[in-house]
Amino acid sequence: MKVNGEIVTLTEPVSLKEFLEKSGYSTGRIAVERNGDIVPKQTYDAIMLTEADTLEIVHFVGGG
Repeated sequence: MKVNGEIVTLTEPVSLKEFLEKSGYSTGRIAVERNGDIVPKQTYDAIMLTEADTLEIVHFVGGG
């Protein structure tokens, strides 16, 4: 699987929500694109990731 341009090996099937949590992402402050499509937050636990997936994860940063 590719995440933000880097190869990540999945050792077992995992939901997007579990992957994000294990990877240290705070799901409240990110947006995720999977294979070119924006993923709604309410579906994170239903999306199962595979080695063929490409994710782009964007952090929201406050400031002025």
